[in-house]
Amino acid sequence: MLQGRVTVNGDVVRELGTKADPAADDIRVDGRRVKQAERPRYVLLYKPAGYVTTRSDPQRRSTVMDLIPGVREYVYPVGRLDYDTEGLLLLTNDGDLAARLTHPRHEVPRVYEVTVAGVPDAHDIERIAKGVTIEGRRTEPARVELAPGRHTATATLRITIAEGRNRQVRKMFEAVGHPVDSLKRVSIGPLRDARIKPGQWRDLTADEVRALKKAVAREPSGDGRAGKRDSRATSAGRETREAAPRRPARPRASAPRQGRPAGKPRGRR
Repeated sequence: MLQGRVTVNGDVVRELGTKADPAADDIRVDGRRVKQAERPRYVLLYKPAGYVTTRSDPQRRSTVMDLIPGVREYVYPVGRLDYDTEGLLLLTNDGDLAARLTHPRHEVPRVYEVTVAGVPDAHDIERIAKGVTIEGRRTEPARVELAPGRHTATATLRITIAEGRNRQVRKMFEAVGHPVDSLKRVSIGPLRDARIKPGQWRDLTADEVRALKKAVAREPSGDGRAGKRDSRATSAGRETREAAPRRPARPRASAPRQGRPAGKPRGRR
């Protein structure tokens, strides 16, 4: 300031302690405007199939950003859902929280509902629960449950994992001979919302943000490996040795908003 490098609304300011409001005043240093820091934004989106989980796509396919046109902050997806996968996706500009949520040492569980070809038997489910080898590396223990009801040509299951490897759930079921027909993520740690529809989004509540931060603030287990601490695999009335992660109380959610109508992505698939 003493060197005359700071201006406020076009006037050079040299006096230390001069007050200005970045939201109302044009404050510049060496001619470059000082931008007001963005407020943290936490958006929960139900991603439909047919959208890429990225801010932009060189192939000009529809991205998840097309579904949240009302969000002006520079948010970005936390983790990834495949092009053909639907379900809950968090977008935020909180870099620290995003890094913690995606780091495997924090063991944040993700729950998926999956429909597969054929009906996995108890042995198949136990294999997935204990870990299968994908691209030369074994997956961490998971919780796997076969949905109740009669299964014939296909079966529906619920799987909980704490890893985030590329197309992991699909590859796990392919490894036991049951390719995935459809895949949906229904929760991210403490976040779940059964009312939100494909293509809709809403801001997280203050309670949900606190719950997320609490989930990644806990010390990880001794070896830092996901799923070792508490996971249980259930198979047609049979349980393996792991115990299921506890579900926190559901915070009261705000009403979702509708982005671009789901099911009509632009560009090539």
